[in-house]
Amino acid sequence: MVAATGGGGLLVGITHECDIPAGAPPLARVTATAVRDDTPGAVDEHVRALSAQGVALFTLDADRIRALSCDLLITQALCEVCAVRETDVRALASTLSPPPAVITLGATTLDGMLADLERVGAAIGSEPEGLAAAAALRQRMLAVHDRLRSAAPPRPSVAVVEWCDPVYTAGHWVPDMVRRAGGRDVVAAPGQHSAVTTAAAIAAVDPEVILVAPCGYDVTRAAEAATALLAQEEWRWAIGRTVWALDANHLTSRPGPRLADGIETIASILHPSLFAPPRPESARKISGD
Repeated sequence: MVAATGGGGLLVGITHECDIPAGAPPLARVTATAVRDDTPGAVDEHVRALSAQGVALFTLDADRIRALSCDLLITQALCEVCAVRETDVRALASTLSPPPAVITLGATTLDGMLADLERVGAAIGSEPEGLAAAAALRQRMLAVHDRLRSAAPPRPSVAVVEWCDPVYTAGHWVPDMVRRAGGRDVVAAPGQHSAVTTAAAIAAVDPEVILVAPCGYDVTRAAEAATALLAQEEWRWAIGRTVWALDANHLTSRPGPRLADGIETIASILHPSLFAPPRPESARKISGD
């Protein structure tokens, strides 16, 4: 968001997961995670164990942040499993001299993400750039909408799987992304938290298209997860249906400008006669015609 609103040169520190903009000069990494990279089931078990013990899943490098003498800290309050807790950031800010400003992002919808983008632009002194960046994203979404409206194709029913063990349906902004891409999300509603479900519950709503987009996974790992999912007995009903793996890390997991890329990618999957095929690094077909 900072880069999209013209403030890339103002950044002095980023998280251990930041990878945008590509090719940017190295910056100080000021966070770390206690969560081990493992199978989906093992990650879920580890997260639950750490949470039960009261251990923070993510930590701040207080000494490094103090040395950077930053004027602004940008944090989030949406998910404590995905990023540093807002309370930890504000607690650290209160110990710094002078204390930096703190803004918290917490969008659960596409419109909320666009509002947050404008807030970031205003906070870094680039309000016109923030408004322009949000307007450009709205225009891209509108272009998809206009093409769908002109062709008026049937809207396929869609289920988006955000995690595979246990199975989570993708909530927050993802159902709205599906709608704007010309589909009907039959397992989740816009703005609601992602939720644990079962293969049987998804089978009961009979989705025509299944998108496997495990939180934080690139397309290769998502494809491996989707293939493993379909190999399970409880998912036999889905064999032969249209199943795609998505680069969730760049298209659906993060509430930032790349959600527009996600909408365009999903539209190309749901309506291949209207849109160009998705890029291979963004989506991979697992099964279906």
